[in-house]
Amino acid sequence: MAFDTIIRNGSVVTATDTYTADIAIANGKIAAIGTELASSGAGQNAAKILDASGKLVLPGGIDVHTHLDMPFGGTTSADDFETGTRAAAFGGTTTLIDFAIQYKGQPLRQAFDTWMSKATSKATCDYAFHCIMTDVSGGQLAEMNDLVREGVTSFKLFMAYPGVFMLDDGSIFKALQTTAKNGGLVCMHAENGSAIDVIVQQALAEGKKAPKYHALTRPTTAEAEAVGRAIALAEMAGAPIYIVHLSCNDALEKVREARDRGLPVYAETCPQYLYLSIENFDAPGFEGAKYVFTPPLREKWHQEKLWNGLNRDHLQVVSTDHCPFCFKEQKELGRDDFTKIPNGGPGIEHRMSLIYSGGVAKGRFTTNRFVELVSTTPAKLFGLYPRKGTIAVGSDADLVIFDPRRKHKISAKTHHMRVDYSMFEGIEVTGMPDVVLSRGRVVVDGDKFLGRAGQGEFLRRATYAQVNG
Repeated sequence: MAFDTIIRNGSVVTATDTYTADIAIANGKIAAIGTELASSGAGQNAAKILDASGKLVLPGGIDVHTHLDMPFGGTTSADDFETGTRAAAFGGTTTLIDFAIQYKGQPLRQAFDTWMSKATSKATCDYAFHCIMTDVSGGQLAEMNDLVREGVTSFKLFMAYPGVFMLDDGSIFKALQTTAKNGGLVCMHAENGSAIDVIVQQALAEGKKAPKYHALTRPTTAEAEAVGRAIALAEMAGAPIYIVHLSCNDALEKVREARDRGLPVYAETCPQYLYLSIENFDAPGFEGAKYVFTPPLREKWHQEKLWNGLNRDHLQVVSTDHCPFCFKEQKELGRDDFTKIPNGGPGIEHRMSLIYSGGVAKGRFTTNRFVELVSTTPAKLFGLYPRKGTIAVGSDADLVIFDPRRKHKISAKTHHMRVDYSMFEGIEVTGMPDVVLSRGRVVVDGDKFLGRAGQGEFLRRATYAQVNG
C-alpha cells in the first residue's frame, strides 16, 4: 500500500497509551502505526512527511456542544458553519456536533433538514447533529426512531426557558422511554425554569437589570434540583442521560451520587466554568454582558470542584457550548434589560489549549485523561467511536500535532472566531496545536488555514447502546 502522508517521531497519545511511533495515512484513514515507517518501502513514496519530534500526536478534538448559525433573541449567532469550523480547526477540534432546533409544531425532520442546509456547503470539518425537541404533542416520538435509524442518535431537551424550549416532566419522561427502546441518548439542559422565571420577574420589578443579575437570578440550587430530577426521570425510564454544560458543585454532587449507584449518567462541563467566575460581571459599564450565558458563571470556589470532577471521572466530557454574539450590535440588545442579552459566548477555538493548560500542564490530570475528555469519551457516548476519537489502524486520520510547551496569550485580536471579543482575553495557555489534519488532509499548518468550505462530511452516528452497550 502506498501512503499519502507519514507523521514521524511523534509521541502518540490515546486515552490509554503513550508511545513514540510513526503514523502512516492513506485515503483519509490511518493505514499503519509503527517505527521507521518513513524509511520503509511504502513510506519512501509518501507524498508528505510531517516531523513531530518533540511533539504530541493526538486524535482530533470532538466538541459535542456548539451552536453555529443559530437564531436567538432576535439575532443569530455570529459564527456560521464555515467560520465556526475553521476556528475549531485552529484549536485542534476536527469534529463538531451541533443542534438542529425543532420549534413547536414542527416535525423533527424539518429541523434536521434546515440545519443540514446551513452546514453542507460551509463546514470545513466533519459534523453531526443532536435534535432539540421543544414539542412532543405530534408525531415527534415516532420520528425519534426514524432519525435514530438515519444516524441522528441524540436529542436535547430543556427544563429551562418556559414558553420557548421548556418541556414538562411528562413529555421528558416519554422521550426518555423512547430512547430507552431505540438506543439513543437524551442530552438535558437542567435548570428549574419555572422557579427561575419567578426570580427573574421579581428582579426586573425591583429595577435589577444589569448583566450580573443574569447570574444572580439563576441559583445553583435551581441547577442541582433539575439535574436530580432529570436523573430520576431517566432512572424510571431505564434510559441513559447526559447533562450538558454543568456549572456548579451542587449539580456535580447529583451526578456523582448517581454514578456511584451505577446509573448510566454522564455530564460535561465547559472551559468558561473552569476559568471564569461571577467576579467577571464586575467588569466596568456593560462589559459584564460578555459573560451572559446559561447556566451562568458561579462563585470561584466551584472551579476546583469541577477540575477535580474531571480528574475523578465524575465529569466525562469538556465541550464549549460555543454560541458567539458580538458585543457591539448583538449583546447590546440587552443594555437596559439583562433578559434581552443574547445568551452565549465564544469558545470553540480554545477548548483544547485551555483544558491541556489547566489540566495537564498544571498537574491536575494526565495527557491520556485529557485525550479521553476532549476526544475519546465524546466519540463513544455519541456513536462515533472508533471512527473518531482514537489513533488506531482504520480510524479516520483526524490528527493533531500538538506542542505541549508552546505558550499563547488568548486575544480577540488573534482568534479566528467571527466575534469582536474573547471571554478568555489575556489568559496565557501552555500547549497549542501546530498542525491539524482532517481525514488525512492538512487543514491547519501554523497560522495558515488550508481547508475549504464544504469539505466537512455529515457523520451518521451509531447509537449510544451500540457503542457503549
